[in-house]
Amino acid sequence: MSPRHQRNLTRRKLMFALGGAAVAIPAGAAIAPFALADQPGDSGGNKTRAASGSLPVTVVNNSGSFGNGSVNVYVVGNVDGKQVRLKQDGTLAPIAVSDNGADGFTDYAIPLAGSGETKLSLPFMSGRIYVSLGDKLKMKAVTDGNGNAALQFPAGWVESDPNFGVLHDCAEFTYNASGMFCNTTMVDMFSVPMSIRLTGEKDQTTGSIRDGGRAAAFAAVKEVAEFSKLVVDDKRIIAPGHGLDAGLFAKDYFAPYIDEVWSTFTGKDLKITTNAGTFTGRVRGDRFTFDGPAAVSFAKPSTRDVLFCDGNLAAPNDGTTGPVAAVLGAGFNRSTLLTDTAQPSTDPAAFYQGELTNHYSKAIHAATKDGKAYGFAFDDVADFASFIQDTAPSGFTLTLTAF
Repeated sequence: MSPRHQRNLTRRKLMFALGGAAVAIPAGAAIAPFALADQPGDSGGNKTRAASGSLPVTVVNNSGSFGNGSVNVYVVGNVDGKQVRLKQDGTLAPIAVSDNGADGFTDYAIPLAGSGETKLSLPFMSGRIYVSLGDKLKMKAVTDGNGNAALQFPAGWVESDPNFGVLHDCAEFTYNASGMFCNTTMVDMFSVPMSIRLTGEKDQTTGSIRDGGRAAAFAAVKEVAEFSKLVVDDKRIIAPGHGLDAGLFAKDYFAPYIDEVWSTFTGKDLKITTNAGTFTGRVRGDRFTFDGPAAVSFAKPSTRDVLFCDGNLAAPNDGTTGPVAAVLGAGFNRSTLLTDTAQPSTDPAAFYQGELTNHYSKAIHAATKDGKAYGFAFDDVADFASFIQDTAPSGFTLTLTAF
């Protein structure tokens, strides 16, 4: 996000609560820093107003392809470090290994109402709202390394996963005394078109896919040879990082661009502005070294580091290295580092213009009505993520939109 537009909670911050607890949590949603965001109620952003009580949730099926009887919802996450699930009556139940049925999997599905909207009530928790269309999800409860019950979440990018053949997707949220913070995520994959609406102090909607946008995204990714294997029939597009791990995407895809960035900034400065101030960097030796509010440096990243915004681009929650890493990660994915020496770039018309760019993220941004999406973990840099928040929420709506 831009240093002039500060959020109380980013996706990376939101998912911290999930990251340590889930046994099979997708890598794209793993523990991540509070890179550019202020803490709730601090002097950098708006003062926080406490949310209160359970939040009314509405699920709307406007998919046009599946009737309500073919759609199931799963609300899973954690409270105080323990994994829980939402029951249809609005209460929370702990994840339990004993919940596995004869087939070896839990059935935490909440069916939609027979017709019309489905009403739920959400207590304080952090988690995900999964939707499955046609078939139920198969999520196994297991015991983690600390002896606690934990849920193996779907991994639609793993061919051996029991949910690989199931059409499904999810939205993410944290609801607590500071408010509701939520996003539609494509960090791991893009499958089911959906939008989220949050009412309260404001009335906000994000994630809406434009007419024909899903098909256009599938077609756009398939047209780029290096990305074409990421399209799984008409079920989903796998994010390139997961594709790399699965052998579907080249491990050295970004190497020429990374090398050019390193070469270019051996001879000139790159300026990165964050909430902490402006950092000025050059490549010295084999490291991109920045001076300014603090001295930070980065070894040359790999393609995987760029796609996951991890490894040599990992962003600790330290207020200095983390924010610079986030901006660098965004610049690599959007291919703006060689065209703009003042980062973060804020003009979306300049994003994804290079031949070596994240064509997956480009396609899903083009598919959304507001141009916002979570195509990679640092997509909130300069405020281009499908994220909304409200410190006094009164309602949340998840809508499955037309395919």
